[in-house]
Amino acid sequence: MGLALVIGNKNYSSWSLRPWLLLKQAGIPFREIRISLYTEESRVQIRKYSPSGKVPALLDDGVTVWESLAICEYLAEKFPEKQLWPPDLTARAEARSVATEMHAGFGALRQHMSMNCRRHFPGKGRTPEVLRDITRITVLGNDCRVRFGDNGPFLFGKFSIADCMYGPVALRFVTYDVELDPVSAAYVNTIAALPAIRQSVADARAETEVIPQFEPYA
Repeated sequence: MGLALVIGNKNYSSWSLRPWLLLKQAGIPFREIRISLYTEESRVQIRKYSPSGKVPALLDDGVTVWESLAICEYLAEKFPEKQLWPPDLTARAEARSVATEMHAGFGALRQHMSMNCRRHFPGKGRTPEVLRDITRITVLGNDCRVRFGDNGPFLFGKFSIADCMYGPVALRFVTYDVELDPVSAAYVNTIAALPAIRQSVADARAETEVIPQFEPYA
């Protein structure tokens, strides 16, 4: 049957976007199973596919992988020819470090600047904690671009899993009109211009569901 990716609402589910973006950018065929989140039926539906009851989940002919970074690692092992991590050992170690830092951190940004592709909230969500998160993210991104970005416009030159982890943040920066330094702004523009991101945003804007907890500034 091939690969299938179980995802949530494209407007809100940043975790779903990460492996979805990787599959699209790598040109790996897959079937999309979209489940609208936070409804009476959604948790039951998701449990049919994901033992955690959360999205995303990847289905691969009897193998189930849940959680976004685990899915990306599985795809990197299944498709080594795609070079989804940087081939250089040092760059790969740093790419994994920045990816897992995003995976595990930046709670203030997630809380106060939730992903929302249908809205524009300039100036919103800028608590001191969020500003610290933004500073850390831009420092990380700039360091990657300066040290490893010679061979392309992404964090480590060529598109990698690290960019998938930071893709939703780039969309947040667009939604909330975050002021950025030139290097960070160029990176955000690069991510926003990707055909896969443009498709995801268009799909998000076509969705009609509204999840109130992700609309604090509506």
